[in-house]
Amino acid sequence: MNLEKPLQAAQLIRSIPDFPQPGILFRDITPVLADPEAFREVVSRMCDAAREFAPDKLLGIESRGFLMGSPVALEMGLGFVLARKPGKLPGATVRCEYKLEYGTNCLELHRDAVSPGERVVIVDDLLATGGTARAAGDMVEQLGGVVAGFIFFIELTALNGRAALEGRSVRSLVKY
Repeated sequence: MNLEKPLQAAQLIRSIPDFPQPGILFRDITPVLADPEAFREVVSRMCDAAREFAPDKLLGIESRGFLMGSPVALEMGLGFVLARKPGKLPGATVRCEYKLEYGTNCLELHRDAVSPGERVVIVDDLLATGGTARAAGDMVEQLGGVVAGFIFFIELTALNGRAALEGRSVRSLVKY
């Protein structure tokens, strides 16, 4: 991954205090998505990171992980699967509950989304406490897949989300 050159898109990330609740500093990526050159830069860097893991498939975590991961999968010619909030997938699913920085939630994945032995890279916009990413990885493994690695646009290092992913390969483009 080309880490020598600074990620220009990082300059467009906005910091929004007290969202979605008091005490949370939200990192808003919508200005990056609105700028085609910045978004292209992020997708290109994520592709570089994903290639290191030699994946068979990419998995995006609802909902901004869909925005980050689907163009990466398309660019790499890989299948893309969705980890969604409960009740959003129409077929048989596996489910995992996890802790958030400010509460708890659940994710679901179609039972046929990952085949045994498939190498899956999990993509999301943000690594905070790591609970969401860990839940996605646990579901991949429950289905017999191999978590090849995790890629995040932004990592909030003070929240130590890497600890929840200990022993796994993690790449992030921007660290706060």
